[in-house]
Amino acid sequence: MQENGQDSGAVVMADAAAGEHAAAAFHQANEAIIIADARDRILDINPAFAELTGYRREEVLGQPPEAFGLQCLAGERPLQLWQALQVDDRVKTEVSYRDCRGRIHPALLSVRRVRDAAGEVSHQVIVLADLASLTSAGRQAGREVYFDGLTGLPNLHLLTQLIHESMQQVRQQGGKLAVCALDIDHFKRINDRLGREVGDLLLSTFAHRVSHLLSGDDVLARTGGDEFVLLLHDIEGDGDFEQLLEAIRQPIVIEGQSLRVSASLGIAVYPSDEVEGDVLLRHANQAMYRAKQRGRNLYHVFDPGLDRQLRLRQERRQRLAAAMAGQELRLHYQPQVDMLGGRVIGVEALVRWQHPEEGLLAPGAFLPVTEGTSLEVELGEWVIEAALRQLQAWLDAGIALPVHVNISPAHLLSGNFPERLGNLLAGVPEVPSRLLKLEVLETAAMHDIQAALEAMRRCKVLGIDFAIDDFGTGFSSLTYLRQLPVDLIKIDQSFVRDMLTDPDDMAIVESVVYMANRFKRPMLAEGVETLDHARALLSLGCTLAQGYGIARPMPAGELPDWLEAWQGRHDWQALSRGA
Repeated sequence: MQENGQDSGAVVMADAAAGEHAAAAFHQANEAIIIADARDRILDINPAFAELTGYRREEVLGQPPEAFGLQCLAGERPLQLWQALQVDDRVKTEVSYRDCRGRIHPALLSVRRVRDAAGEVSHQVIVLADLASLTSAGRQAGREVYFDGLTGLPNLHLLTQLIHESMQQVRQQGGKLAVCALDIDHFKRINDRLGREVGDLLLSTFAHRVSHLLSGDDVLARTGGDEFVLLLHDIEGDGDFEQLLEAIRQPIVIEGQSLRVSASLGIAVYPSDEVEGDVLLRHANQAMYRAKQRGRNLYHVFDPGLDRQLRLRQERRQRLAAAMAGQELRLHYQPQVDMLGGRVIGVEALVRWQHPEEGLLAPGAFLPVTEGTSLEVELGEWVIEAALRQLQAWLDAGIALPVHVNISPAHLLSGNFPERLGNLLAGVPEVPSRLLKLEVLETAAMHDIQAALEAMRRCKVLGIDFAIDDFGTGFSSLTYLRQLPVDLIKIDQSFVRDMLTDPDDMAIVESVVYMANRFKRPMLAEGVETLDHARALLSLGCTLAQGYGIARPMPAGELPDWLEAWQGRHDWQALSRGA
């Protein structure tokens, strides 16, 4: 028994000695070491950790390692890091951490779980090695991973983590973060003219100047070429951006040469723009390119609301293009009549979208999104082609009514419009070209009178007649009216609808009728909703009309029945007798 006691005592003494050695190693190690319990709460830190981070022991005890901003650089989240330990009791990865002054540093993190005799985790040993403390070869390799070799600034790799950390700080402490994409204007010209060596010196000097304008936790990074990114935390207003650009505009002396440069600045502000970090950076770059488009040497702030509208418009355009290909578009036709004789003189083709979820959509619900895009012309040609096919079908059924088709300004003024129209007409050789009438907005014709004249004259050679649509809403120039080869003037419905109650609208209608008569051009009033409208227009000398009082736009298949029923509309037929 005595021998066994002596053996036990030796073991205890050996354990005590080992513990003393471990404690000495813990306190004297060059690496920053954290001891954490099984639930990731910090139990102890060594002096190297306090020296590295600036945190005192009492500030971190009981806290998880994330308390000092631990973030994985390899793309994992801290939660994934700890979950990996469930599979393997040791893990090593690249991270960033925040020191007590809020500065971010890249580091290598090693974690080892220690288990007791029962196999349960008793504690964890976490070693944090700052990249700056590695050997010279390792230090250089580390800097190449996280820092730009020319300017010494953080590169895109590290910037991504800094943005994430700054956003987290805003969420926890409030405030704002401005991610600013900064690009030197016309840098390539300078580089080509003065050489790459001077260009590199300019970039280094530029980086040095901008860095000295920063304060606190603000960061300047170089993401490539002449492209930089600023992270600004204390933003007081737009004046800060103006001051930044003004400072950049001051001369820079490179090897005795005084160079003046300017920059374009794009700004995305979090949390106003509440997106992920990579998207926030992309928005800043979009704003920077917008600043360049606006003339350079200025700043542009990304507008999340406008961006959402633009994305919705783009989605709507894509959906409309699919609708054209998927045969969801329809043409409805609104009859036009001669009120003096009751004769139907034609129909106007009006596009509709038979949306599978939203039902039948009028043009106002989708035409605006096509403006200024190639889809505007594509849709115009679809309408012309569909109208020509319908003309062919009606001719086969014994109905020979002209069809009026609206064309947009961009469509008319596109350089090859007459040629494209000729090809479409050639596709239906049995349809006389005189049955297709084109209506162009007055403002379109006046926008570029010479181009409009040339396009319209070339179409007239094909046998196409033109009408000016919505007359009275644009410039209404007598000179242009005399020059344009138009065969019909359409009085805008906004004036006709209220002409009986609004003296100003009545005066406009009277003026349009007078001008049309003076230039011997027939006219047609839109928006004729009642017999009283019809009588007033006849008294002014306007005999042609279309509107809800005559007929609403209808599918092509309903037109034959409407034509037959129109003959029995005695109230309208009686207008020719002055009833």
